[in-house]
Amino acid sequence: MAPGEVELEIPARPAYLSLARQVVAAIAAVEPRFRNDRIDDLRVAVSEATTNAVEAHADESGAGRIHLRCSLDVDGDRITVEVRDEAGGFDPGAVPVVPAPDDPDRLAYEHGLGIPIMRQMADETEIRPTDGGTAVRLVVYRSEAVAPERGDPAPGP
Repeated sequence: MAPGEVELEIPARPAYLSLARQVVAAIAAVEPRFRNDRIDDLRVAVSEATTNAVEAHADESGAGRIHLRCSLDVDGDRITVEVRDEAGGFDPGAVPVVPAPDDPDRLAYEHGLGIPIMRQMADETEIRPTDGGTAVRLVVYRSEAVAPERGDPAPGP
């Protein structure tokens, strides 16, 4: 494990979501230049990714595991979190596009907002299939001033 890196493995159960959020926020808070609003963005993005992983394991009665790896870069400019599940994976390209927030049709969507929320909260989002599951990589910079300009979204939905 690299310096500034923490790994956490949790059961795929909703009761562990708050632990994942707390650990990731605590790691970001190690760098005093991380603003609270950026830590909150990270907390929300990780919560959405972890919730999706828990839901992907729903058929396993909580027997599955979710792996989180948090890396605070050596300059303290960004934190990278990878959330990985073992639930068989899915095709990120097959996720339907959710209507815009101001579109009345959006009211018909009870699920499917996690990925758009992750993309909004994190500066970089990558979703990729892995052997036996899915990995979501989220990068949050300590401030928008050091984040690269958001251009085309990363691969995936």
